[in-house]
Amino acid sequence: AAMLASRGPALCTALRRAAPGGLASFHCSAGRRRPARVAVVLSGCGVYDGTEIHEASAILVHLSRGGAEVQMYAPDVPQMHVIDHSKGQPAEAESRNVLVESARIARGKIASLAKLTTADHDAVIFPGGFGAAKNLSTFAVDGKDCKVNREVERVLKDFHKAGKPIGLCCISPVLAAKVLSGAEVTVGHEEEEGGKWPYAGTAGAIKELGGKHCVKEAVFSLTPFHEAHVDTKNKVVTTPAFMCETELHNIFDGIGAMVKNVLKLTGK
Repeated sequence: AAMLASRGPALCTALRRAAPGGLASFHCSAGRRRPARVAVVLSGCGVYDGTEIHEASAILVHLSRGGAEVQMYAPDVPQMHVIDHSKGQPAEAESRNVLVESARIARGKIASLAKLTTADHDAVIFPGGFGAAKNLSTFAVDGKDCKVNREVERVLKDFHKAGKPIGLCCISPVLAAKVLSGAEVTVGHEEEEGGKWPYAGTAGAIKELGGKHCVKEAVFSLTPFHEAHVDTKNKVVTTPAFMCETELHNIFDGIGAMVKNVLKLTGK
């Protein structure tokens, strides 16, 4: 193996010279594909007023493992409100910016959502967290009558029109249900089942928004209810994540299934 590695450059040169059509017919990088370029849209930093951090981290880990190139974005708008996560209560005197807070997760490498275009990316993924229902839309307040942030709506419609995949998890599938009429999504189960699915009512809201809800598990199963749902027609991939009260590794794996299917749909 060491000998082959050391002779790699010379071997490539020899093979090129031996190819009947020269470089056009043979080269050592034949079949090598460009990595998928994926945009990740954040909604702040913290589950109760922004992006769910564990979900964002899981998405980034799985994208990295899948060899994707990632750029993060967030709308440059004020948060709906600020929550003191130690108390679960609003911090009335505080105000924060969604882009500035999202930069904490992105380690500073983030751009305004207004700069996100389909020309620069092969797919887009939206983590969950209440920020999707408070800062990317008004779903937390208005339910089925919610409005979606103008840039979020533009991005969803542009990627859908371009036939490029859209990934969403946790509560963020409501965005696709609102903007992409008839899209199939999942937020898990449609009954609370003794508290295992505390946000099960969201499934009904998705139907009212014009989407189709598909029951899925948060964990891998050999039954037809797998951990991610793929709407092949609309290229929308969703997974329940923290909509279910389950162990963190199950949520991590479910998000991995969503990311894997998004990358598969890019064809990269």
